[in-house]
Amino acid sequence: MKQKNTTSNIFMYIAIFATILLMSAFNVNAAQSAVNLGTAGNFVILSKSGVSTTGTTSIVGDIGLSPAAATFITGFGLISDASNTFATSSLVTGKIYAADYTPPTPTAMGVAIGDMEIAYTDAAGRTLPDYTELGAGNIGGMTLTPGLYKWGTGVTIPTDVTLSGSSTDVWIFQIAQTLDIANGKKVILSGGAQAKNIFWQVAGQATLGTTSDFKGNILGQTAIVLNTGATLNGRALAQTAVTLDANAVTIPSGSSTPNPTPTPTPTPGTGSGSSGGTSSGSGSSSSGGSTSGSSNTLECTEWSACNSKNISTRTCKYTTGDTVLTKTQACTLNQTTAPKQNVTTPVTNTSNNGQNTWTVNQSTPASQNNTNNNENTQAGGTTQSGSKNSWWENFLAWVSRLFGGK
Repeated sequence: MKQKNTTSNIFMYIAIFATILLMSAFNVNAAQSAVNLGTAGNFVILSKSGVSTTGTTSIVGDIGLSPAAATFITGFGLISDASNTFATSSLVTGKIYAADYTPPTPTAMGVAIGDMEIAYTDAAGRTLPDYTELGAGNIGGMTLTPGLYKWGTGVTIPTDVTLSGSSTDVWIFQIAQTLDIANGKKVILSGGAQAKNIFWQVAGQATLGTTSDFKGNILGQTAIVLNTGATLNGRALAQTAVTLDANAVTIPSGSSTPNPTPTPTPTPGTGSGSSGGTSSGSGSSSSGGSTSGSSNTLECTEWSACNSKNISTRTCKYTTGDTVLTKTQACTLNQTTAPKQNVTTPVTNTSNNGQNTWTVNQSTPASQNNTNNNENTQAGGTTQSGSKNSWWENFLAWVSRLFGGK
């Protein structure tokens, strides 16, 4: 019996050794999935305490503020819409929303702020980083391939940094302190890399130096400051304030957001108003106008669990008719869904000229923290250095747990 056990152990160790050799031939780091911004993705700038600008600023996309009131949006010369659900500005190609505007804006803004906080937690909570403490926090002059990067310090960009990857690759930067890019320096994208797939999770203040050129979505736990002439192709999503000074801020091209930003729409026979609004590079558009009387809204069930075909469904019914619609969304089998929330969420009413209405008791999908197991092929010629948490360390930890004490 003892000889039989010894033989079994030998074969087991041979199998483990063969697995190690096989894994040595391939880099099996799992590619990161994009951070789900939820309805926060509808905004190019989103803040909790204030948005201010001086100089000639140009914003392409919507601006949102909550729980602070519209009086904390300064320097834009706000012009309230007749519905008082949003405002406009000569500096903004888009709409401006605040917590004290007419419903449904306050509720919708609360949801967007909640989604921003969920997205920050998602980005900060990603585990098994590909690189830790890269360059001791100085990434100037480097070419960074897709993956998860983590620092227990701040990060500085004193010279240009390049992000090299395909249009579907994702970069997530976990920064425990501040983020600073020097005056006139750039974040350069190559190989088809997209600003919409870059996420800078910053626990401290993020500061873009004078005339710097930055790319990606900044998820800031505190303030985001753009100094004179700095440009941002991405989003500034701050849990305190966003400060601008003669900047150009543009929502990333090709961005896809789950729902349009909040505006009421007229219901035929019950009110009057006009549709208007702008469509930004995010692919989302909105309609303006005032309403009165009752509205024909769409009430929906919670999203179902993800099925074997990676589809989640729910059914919806208009309040003034018997039409039942089935809606679907892509998902993965390990996706989690948030509990049903008593919030106002936009839906598309196909019997109302494709305009958006708002209803209560919609469920909002939770942020997704799923990974793609496709191979992460790194571009050649990169100049990364630092501590890389490889598959080898993870595998040795697994072996240690498996045979610990034996």
